[in-house]
Amino acid sequence: MSAWLAVALGGAGGAVARYTLSLIFPFNADKFPVATFIANALGCLLIGVFYYLIFSKAVISSDLKPLIMVGFLGAFTTFSTFSLEVLQLAQNGLASLAVIYAAASLLVSVLSVTSGYYLMRLISA
Repeated sequence: MSAWLAVALGGAGGAVARYTLSLIFPFNADKFPVATFIANALGCLLIGVFYYLIFSKAVISSDLKPLIMVGFLGAFTTFSTFSLEVLQLAQNGLASLAVIYAAASLLVSVLSVTSGYYLMRLISA
């Protein structure tokens, strides 16, 4: 199977899993976002598990990385990929860069969401 097809199939599965979580735990603007929290926490846990199994222990073929890590977990939550990148920077002796990346990503993401929301609100007023 080509990597492109593997990413597409994994992505479809991840998107369906994410959507299912949103049905089980519907978002309510004045409550803790349970579905997103679970998706991010579970996605991070799973990307850590598969990273270890594929690259540290080689008990799962690295050919499955596009299907599982990029496709499924990428569609389920991009937070898992971000968190893995922070871990990898730290493991490579770049702890300060890992902290800078984590803080900058969080700040920029929240500012971007806020900016997009208010820009669209302004445009559509």
